[in-house]
Amino acid sequence: MWLVLLASIWGASYMFIKIGLRDLSPPMIAWARIALAAAVLVPVAASQGALGASRTRAGTVALVGAVQVACPFLFIGLGEQEISSALTGILIASAPIFTAVLAIWVDHEERSEGARLLGIVLGIAGVAALFGLDLSGSGSAVLGGLAIVLAGLGYAVGGFLVKHRLADLPPIGVAAWVMVASAIWLLPAAVLTAPASMPPLGPLAAVLTLGVVGTGIAFAIFYTLIGSVGPARALIVAYLAPGFAVMYGAALLGERITIATVAGLALILAGSWLAVEGSPRATRWRRGEAAARPDSAPRPAPSGVRPGR
Repeated sequence: MWLVLLASIWGASYMFIKIGLRDLSPPMIAWARIALAAAVLVPVAASQGALGASRTRAGTVALVGAVQVACPFLFIGLGEQEISSALTGILIASAPIFTAVLAIWVDHEERSEGARLLGIVLGIAGVAALFGLDLSGSGSAVLGGLAIVLAGLGYAVGGFLVKHRLADLPPIGVAAWVMVASAIWLLPAAVLTAPASMPPLGPLAAVLTLGVVGTGIAFAIFYTLIGSVGPARALIVAYLAPGFAVMYGAALLGERITIATVAGLALILAGSWLAVEGSPRATRWRRGEAAARPDSAPRPAPSGVRPGR
């Protein structure tokens, strides 16, 4: 139940961004959602005593905030100015494909071979199908799609940073401080692009919901799930959220869903699943070996999949 709820929340994020873009700039939307998420996560992390340890690595936290949150959130807003929310939700699901490719050079534990290599091929085919068919009619649409793909790359790079430099810290504390750092990174751009007058209620409500529910509360639920059902099961949400994004876009925003959209979704999700589940480490998680470790504290999510935001 919680997995489906979380997937429905994250899948709706791209719809709320599209509504917010009617009257707000991409930097303002990204900053507002991050600041609101920080307002939710910092008290939660403080109540669990999870804030202190992360302060000792402020530089790394700031870097993760720039690479994995501030830039991707900004790129998603920029991309959605040109493409539909449904396509955004699909393309962002390519993050595990980048993780598998980057692992060839930076993380031999997650190196690509066998099923993972097949996943990379399928994922790239899905992205190519979307660019070649759904985004082929406009140069601006192609640029918008590239911005979303760059956001997925940021998620993947950030995942490796968290894994190698912050994995021993409480995940909810890391998430809280990363949101604070990301809000600081985006504040100048948000101020420079702030609207001259008060936006209508619709976009404001969309951004408020996006920040408080779609980012803040959703992250709290995600890390709670990691602790209760384990990382492998919690990460199923990454494969459910794009389907919700497509449904919301079609039903509530009137977005056109083509055969290429469905094919791209299927290929990217299949490729992403293989890119993560085909790794030996993912197999160990599924077999419950992690639960047998002497320390039973919740572990950060494997870097193969980042939350679809």
